[in-house]
Amino acid sequence: MLFGLLIATTSALFPFAAASEALLLVEVDSGKVLHAENATSPWYPASVTKLMTLYVTLRAVKDGRITLDTPFKVSANALAQSPTKMGFKVGTIVTVDNAIKMMMVKSANDMAVLLAEGVSGSVDGFAAEMNASARRLGMVQSNFVNPNGLPADEQTVSARDLAILARALIREFPQYDDYWHLPGIRFGKRVIRNYNRLLDLYPGADGMKTGFICASGFNLVATATRNGRRFIAVVLGAPSASVRTYKAAKLLEEGFNSGTGLNWLTPALGTVDQLVPLAVAPVNLREQTCGPHRKRPAAEDEEVTVSNNGEDGSSPLAFMLQNLRSPNPKPSQLLGQQVTALPPVDVFVGTVKPTSAAAAAAQEAQIAGPKGKAKRGKLAKKPTPDADAKASAEAAPNAAPAETGAAKTAAKPKPKKTAAAPADGAAAGATKSSTPKPRPKPTAPNTVTAPAKPAPAQQ
Repeated sequence: MLFGLLIATTSALFPFAAASEALLLVEVDSGKVLHAENATSPWYPASVTKLMTLYVTLRAVKDGRITLDTPFKVSANALAQSPTKMGFKVGTIVTVDNAIKMMMVKSANDMAVLLAEGVSGSVDGFAAEMNASARRLGMVQSNFVNPNGLPADEQTVSARDLAILARALIREFPQYDDYWHLPGIRFGKRVIRNYNRLLDLYPGADGMKTGFICASGFNLVATATRNGRRFIAVVLGAPSASVRTYKAAKLLEEGFNSGTGLNWLTPALGTVDQLVPLAVAPVNLREQTCGPHRKRPAAEDEEVTVSNNGEDGSSPLAFMLQNLRSPNPKPSQLLGQQVTALPPVDVFVGTVKPTSAAAAAAQEAQIAGPKGKAKRGKLAKKPTPDADAKASAEAAPNAAPAETGAAKTAAKPKPKKTAAAPADGAAAGATKSSTPKPRPKPTAPNTVTAPAKPAPAQQ
């Protein structure tokens, strides 16, 4: 009570000017803050929300409520999510392991809802678990109402809280580290690369998650490790995916160079949990991010290019940070053309990984097309702005296309029974944890009992 009163009093005495971006650099082991700008300003999280969805899901695995092999069924509510999604038909079975991979790489909004409904029985129940976890971790500026980060006025975080969450994932679930630095996924013939281009361009990058809606700008929680040192960089409110990538790389580079030269003169900022929250309204960047001044619509999947020049905020990696070490490195000096060529990870529906091309092709028929008909070979139509999306954007203060811009919502298909996946091949969703516990009886409405299958193969 006293703490909240102190924050309110401080805000009244010192008026706060709305920030256009938030930057934070934290050392993982110690929690020490090396760089902070607007780190405690409330922000709309967009798809970095999915880091909390991952955290709650992994806690459910740790507590024995589910396993990575537990199969969930796609609901009509999950299919209705837009615009970025896998688009599987209602009734399609997806294991926890595959849903996590699709959610973390493609930022699939339907897979986030599938996990929420499977773990907690409903989106509201899962949001309650998300908020309980946030309070327990000390994320005092966070509130969640959905598991995927689609626009909602009540859904807020801060750079401070996101760094706390990232540390918790790394420290509590080291055995699942692969989930937040998957290079890409392959579903049938379709290959999707991770939106976090630092994984391809920055040496040592090993996580975590991107996000975008017009109200938030381009967000990124990034991690990197070199010579036994690991840092978390949080960038909120960047004007483009390229600028977001460069700013995170610049912060991480600052961390790896700390302790050398005259860096010892930098004022001590304490630890991330000691940063004092600001009691102000969330920043809304709709006009700056998606206003008519942009030469092309802002989108999460826009190309990230290494360049040293640009005409405006949407140009590739053109923005140079001020007040940092001199001389400032150019983007091309921080970000290589390709630092990794790791292959994508196979994902599938059902409980058994297909072992033939025909079986893999058959799985693509689980993707719902217009009017609920199967559409082979396509995961989601690349969205383009339309009148419905614009009307929706004007209806809510922070409603905006998430991840890939505006999209036409697919019609909800009628639920129908889905044929079982081919029984050939090794099962996926292998855990990297210790001896698995017996699978509990599912209670969630979209949980199904998997048929008997051979021991999971190591992924």
